[in-house]
Amino acid sequence: MQNQNDNDVIEIDLMEMLGLLLSRIWVIIGIGILTAAVGFSISTFLISPTYKSTTKIYILNKTDSNSINYSDLQMGTQLTKDYAELINSRYVLESVIEKYSLNTDYEAFKKCVSVETPSDTRIVAITVEYGNPSDAMYLADAVREIASEHIQNVMDIEAVNVVEQANMPTEPASPDIIKWTAIAGVLGVLFVSAYIIVKYLLDDTIKTSDDVEKYLGLSTLALIPLADDENTSRKKKRKKSK
Repeated sequence: MQNQNDNDVIEIDLMEMLGLLLSRIWVIIGIGILTAAVGFSISTFLISPTYKSTTKIYILNKTDSNSINYSDLQMGTQLTKDYAELINSRYVLESVIEKYSLNTDYEAFKKCVSVETPSDTRIVAITVEYGNPSDAMYLADAVREIASEHIQNVMDIEAVNVVEQANMPTEPASPDIIKWTAIAGVLGVLFVSAYIIVKYLLDDTIKTSDDVEKYLGLSTLALIPLADDENTSRKKKRKKSK
């Protein structure tokens, strides 16, 4: 019986919380819209957009014959991680920085370059993320050209063929305005909901006769409408003054 009563009390509390939030629903929605607008404004006007351009290469190992056998393909697949390390090497990236006189260093530029090696292939995708779409395209091609020569020299590779030239990005890769707006709106709704609930839980004042019975266990015999008496007395004073 005790467990059942406890469960009933918890259920009543949850319903009270739900009713409390529903009574403030327009405030919650308003704050959510406001914070979503703030997130939209920040992502649109305060954060500089960046663009991604991708180029792909195909790496061919040296063989004694003109044909490529299965062992060559398997070995090339296993070496794609080595190719990725060479592409992101200090020699390659610093050569690109020097060639284009970029105002950055190796560590910062390395964060702009990503290398992907799809499984079971010898195709390597090189992506450069930069603040200008044309710069992203030119830098991706520059990384590919210098990295191709470096891979051939270090790994004794027969050829590095271009699968795709770097593309000219037309849409920014970041920030994701829709994502920023949605997250800001959700955070605003959660924050104001938590504030309302905490404020309600910390408020231990007795406001109604139901609160007297609930918290003090006493029955209410009568209610004195103090607010009405005060309003009536104020009206009488105004009439006398006239």
